[in-house]
Amino acid sequence: MTQAQLSLRRERWLLITLAGIQFTHILDFMIMMPLGPQLTRLFGISDAQFGLLVSAYTLSAGVSGLVATTYVDRFGRKRLLLVLYSLFALATLACGLAPGYGFLMAARVAAGLFGGVLSAVSQTIVADVVPFERRGRAMGIVMSAFSVSTVAGVPASLWLANLSTWQAPFFGIALMSGLLAVAAALSMPTLDQHLHAARRGGVWRGIGQVLTDPNHQRAFAFSALLMFTGFTVIPYITIYMQANVGLLDAQIPYVYLAGGAATLFTARLFGRMADRHGKVRTFTWLAVSVTVPIMATTLLPRVPLWVVLLVSTSLFVCLSGRMIPGMALVTSAADPDRRGTFMVLNAAVQSVAMGAASLMGGLIISRDAAGQVQHYGWTGVIGCLASLGAIALARRLRLHGAIDGPVRRA
Repeated sequence: MTQAQLSLRRERWLLITLAGIQFTHILDFMIMMPLGPQLTRLFGISDAQFGLLVSAYTLSAGVSGLVATTYVDRFGRKRLLLVLYSLFALATLACGLAPGYGFLMAARVAAGLFGGVLSAVSQTIVADVVPFERRGRAMGIVMSAFSVSTVAGVPASLWLANLSTWQAPFFGIALMSGLLAVAAALSMPTLDQHLHAARRGGVWRGIGQVLTDPNHQRAFAFSALLMFTGFTVIPYITIYMQANVGLLDAQIPYVYLAGGAATLFTARLFGRMADRHGKVRTFTWLAVSVTVPIMATTLLPRVPLWVVLLVSTSLFVCLSGRMIPGMALVTSAADPDRRGTFMVLNAAVQSVAMGAASLMGGLIISRDAAGQVQHYGWTGVIGCLASLGAIALARRLRLHGAIDGPVRRA
């Protein structure tokens, strides 16, 4: 099925299905971070070991992305998505069955191997079927999964974990993934039009063409900075909020509930802004804006809960908002004939960047004798520098599919 044959109604349902798939694997990744205090107490591990547990998912996803470049453009999008998603569901189930730190680490690696490629395949499908002029809105719909997972998934999972055990959220995610896999099998078109282009050359030749393209190289660097901006800070928010700001276990879900509720509305708004005012311009505004809540979050003293929610919600809105025009730029920078290979490589770059940022954050922060988190502000400084660097790279990307052909500005 080609882009022209996909009606607006079917396009909308396809985007909703992809958003559901994104919801589960984003939630699977996100739920580890607020579970940090519970897991460090239960397994008797340090903050750095917890950081390794978080980064195990992203680093294995990076390796998986590199391997996926050899096959992603040689299978139909639907078939590939369903196979990866089913294996991801099984790996998530294994996380819930983990009896200890070592088993959980292995299960997180497996979840990363399969889940890390799902975003790339989903974004490739969006780029395949949605024209450039509507791609900002489309990315807003699919990436609203982040908002829904934050506003509904994370708080519900935390409350479930508090009522039952820390394993319960993983069982719920695995069950939901199984149901969504069935729905995707019944509703998604085949999406195999790209196979004709994929057969033009060998696998390694195609990978080489993607890697040696200067525009692709700039896009990869831009994508890495997108991830690095937030992930020196995000994995340790819950730990910092409890140790330094004084939040209780029961108050943590409100941080994600408020942040997710706000981004649920702003995701669509930023998507429309990107299409109306330009992807580069919208991204620049959001990338500058995010530096304020990053530094406010990492330097926050003991304050009332409403102040915490104001700061954390601003952080969620800006971090998730800049990803919408940012990913619209990344998908448009890809050569259409090699978009699948490019997007999988891009997912690998993003995963490695997230893993490296998480590890760096874990190495920078420390605890004093009273258990207070130290040096968290330096992780914010690094995140701000990465955000400003991404602005410079965004302005140098050449975009395919824009009006009058490839241009430098969206």
